[in-house]
Amino acid sequence: MDTTSRIADITVPGKPKKRSTGIVGLNLLLDGGYPEGSIIMVYGTPLSGVELCARQFWKVEGEEGTYFMNDGDVETGMQEAADLHPEMYFPQMIGGRIVIDSLSTIIIKYGIESTLKFLRLARVEMQKRNGNLIFVVYENVHTPMEITRIMRVADLVLSLRDSVSQNEIERTLAVHKIRDAAAPQRLLPFIITDHGIEASTTSRVV
Repeated sequence: MDTTSRIADITVPGKPKKRSTGIVGLNLLLDGGYPEGSIIMVYGTPLSGVELCARQFWKVEGEEGTYFMNDGDVETGMQEAADLHPEMYFPQMIGGRIVIDSLSTIIIKYGIESTLKFLRLARVEMQKRNGNLIFVVYENVHTPMEITRIMRVADLVLSLRDSVSQNEIERTLAVHKIRDAAAPQRLLPFIITDHGIEASTTSRVV
């Protein structure tokens, strides 16, 4: 990825250090990126761009990470996790950029209680290593109560949406929750290109 397309992590006195999201517009919306030590839920349909959001975070240059793929094609550098119990993820986590694609598969295979236990342990692990873990959750797969419980455990909750307007597909990203901080009040328009998600860097309210 072009290094000009991301914002460097900068330590600001009195504020937690941030880790680049891999998406310029989202870095700006989050005042630098994801707070280190946090776990992030990315929620949407399989066509909304949730996997791209996760992959761009994982692929940011200059820092090692681990991408656990348990319900899709395993690409170069990814970790095959289709047969891994959630507790087996921890010994194989390398670096500060951890992705689970997807948490939906873990919920279906192992149940919501085991999944929530795993997420709580994952937060502790991320805090210890000053890392970040992103997990993908698919829309229209789980019960409303399951989604609510997952959102409560997550430190940040992002949702990606798409809608058809006349002859165009309009895509927006929303940050619904940031633990111990106010969530942004605006939607972030984005498009999907050959290089992934490109989000608006303007402050226009949509």
